Amino acid sequence: MILYPAIDLKGGQCVRLLRGEMDAATVYGDDPGAQAASFESAGCGWVHVVDLDGAFAGRAVNAAAVQSILKSVTVPVQLGGGIRDMAAIARWLDAGIRRVVLGTVALRDPDLVKAACRQYPERIAVGIDARGGKVAVEGWAETSEMTATDLALAFEDAGVAAIVFTDIDRDGAMQGPNLEATGALARLLTTPVIASGGVSSLEDLAAIKALEADGVAGAIVGRALYDGRVEPGAAARLLGAAA
Repeated sequence: MILYPAIDLKGGQCVRLLRGEMDAATVYGDDPGAQAASFESAGCGWVHVVDLDGAFAGRAVNAAAVQSILKSVTVPVQLGGGIRDMAAIARWLDAGIRRVVLGTVALRDPDLVKAACRQYPERIAVGIDARGGKVAVEGWAETSEMTATDLALAFEDAGVAAIVFTDIDRDGAMQGPNLEATGALARLLTTPVIASGGVSSLEDLAAIKALEADGVAGAIVGRALYDGRVEPGAAARLLGAAA
């Protein structure tokens, strides 16, 4: 199982939000490249990056910060936030991003996601952010009537590399991940699921690790790393250990 340390970008800075609220941002640093490098040096094999401003704007806003991350690490980088068309997908993959995460466009234009999967095998993930079981889009500002389960099932045969499943109510709240919903989704799918939202301790990561046989292939951790509750190297070793 893979640990994905999270770098959320707002105004070029590394921040963490509470339940997706942009006005509830805590700034943790102003050098995203250095932050990414510290995760790599701790033993993390990937970095997960979100352009928060881009998620609201529908286009890249923190491109310079993303470029600084790419220049600072050799490990693969996964990027989401504001990537809404094939041109943007191609631009980021050509720039060195290993995998793009498509969220809003997965709900709005699923055919685009499927076309991207065909054109870029294993380099497209779908981000499903759920509030009360329903998919939220546009930087979590809007909640649709589509359930997270139905959206995930719609991409089962599309060749999606992974489903990044976030429980918004748990994100940044340090209340533990939604293991029940994450495990249930993973068991329904053949597509690997990456758990996101709520991890506050190594015990939480151990509980996610226990879902590996159900199809959970990774965990995204943010605030707990920045607050010092979870040491990134220890987390990476725990998830990477043999079951």
